[in-house]
Amino acid sequence: MHIQTEALVLREALYKEADKILTVLTRDEGKRTVRARGARRVKNKLAAASQPLVYSRMTLFTHKDRTTLDEAEVLDVFFALRQDVQCLSLAMYLAQLCEALSDEAPDPAIFSLMLNTCHALSHLQKPPSMVKPAVELRLLSLCGYQPSVGACPVCGKLPPVDPCLHMHQGLAHCAACRGGLEDGISLPLGLDAWMALRHIVLGDAKRLFAFRLDPEPLSLLAAASETFALTHLDRGFRTLDFYHRLDCKARRRDARGRVPYNAP
Repeated sequence: MHIQTEALVLREALYKEADKILTVLTRDEGKRTVRARGARRVKNKLAAASQPLVYSRMTLFTHKDRTTLDEAEVLDVFFALRQDVQCLSLAMYLAQLCEALSDEAPDPAIFSLMLNTCHALSHLQKPPSMVKPAVELRLLSLCGYQPSVGACPVCGKLPPVDPCLHMHQGLAHCAACRGGLEDGISLPLGLDAWMALRHIVLGDAKRLFAFRLDPEPLSLLAAASETFALTHLDRGFRTLDFYHRLDCKARRRDARGRVPYNAP
């Protein structure tokens, strides 16, 4: 059976002499594992569409429990994204996070989120430091891990006073009410980061990146979002470690008075 769908390549694995095994996120078929025959040959018709983070219109052939990539029309390679190693490393981490969270059930919201992520980093040149927590939290929310960002669950104050986020329970709460929750880690947010968190989790998907934070609250939001993701997935990511190494180098360069590595 042939299936035509739009797809974004999340991951590639080399197979045999010239093939690839791709993990693709499709608009209509959810996450799929696809074999691309001969895709490692330079002149192969599937070579361009078989690269990570390439968006294509694919024709898939399914037989029994196997899926093969027959044809592909490249729609966007997000060229600018590939010219910035920090943006590329972040996109690879977010693709890996999406792979870990998503399943075979089609979810147009997740598909749109990943396309918008690549678009924001490549075409809109949004700062990676802002894109990362926004996508982490929105993706986790879409996959069933949405944090509660309303009134404090202990005292009922809205907004919570000196807001914090409990990692295991996913509850935003007042700092003074920490004792009313179960054991586990709570990280501080502050009011500005809490408001950004509400925007990310509850706001219009088309305006996901339409928020601004000063460096300090952005740092608090980033720490909370990453810890929240790693807590609920109970695993690490090599791509995330690589992104942090690049980010540390960028910060050191900035501290020496040079142009920031991730400057728009």
